[in-house]
Amino acid sequence: MVATSTLTNKNSECISEFIDRGYEQSCIDSELDFWERCLAEQYLGVEVCEERACQQLARLLEGCLSRAKANTLQCAQVLVPETLTRRVARDVLRLAAGEPCGLRGCVLDVRLELEERQRRCERLERLVCDSSVVPTFELTLVFKQDGGGWPSLRDFLRIGTCFPPGFRRALKLRPGFRLVKKKLYSSVAGTVVEEC
Repeated sequence: MVATSTLTNKNSECISEFIDRGYEQSCIDSELDFWERCLAEQYLGVEVCEERACQQLARLLEGCLSRAKANTLQCAQVLVPETLTRRVARDVLRLAAGEPCGLRGCVLDVRLELEERQRRCERLERLVCDSSVVPTFELTLVFKQDGGGWPSLRDFLRIGTCFPPGFRRALKLRPGFRLVKKKLYSSVAGTVVEEC
């Protein structure tokens, strides 16, 4: 195991920001250990580091959805398709690959599109990948609510629950998502929209 005291001291402001957002200290320590190992172990193949980065980013997105379920989304559960967060993480890493600072220069704005007919987006969280780096690009990730199913069954499941009014039992996400990339350092570079 690699000691992280230099990294921890260098980014104590960043760590306190993560603690303020509700991350556990053990989670923060494991993240720091992972990234420090990636930088220190030159023999690790690029694929191994990319796979680990993909896993870490997928967990970060799952944590974002978990934190948002009670506060922003007002539901007891968020049902996420099995490979959704990994596909999103892979696409985020792909879009970050051509940037000057890579993923470290990314600001990720996570949103949820509620009911496709209304096109109303609810902001879940704004994630700064590395607060010690000036952001070079912004990604807006839009998850989409799956409004499918039988309306009468959905209404039946809401009736008589122990949840307060306006509080849903479960919110189901569709397998599709939208990523919008905006470069922050160039006025001539356009916006890239990817629908997956």
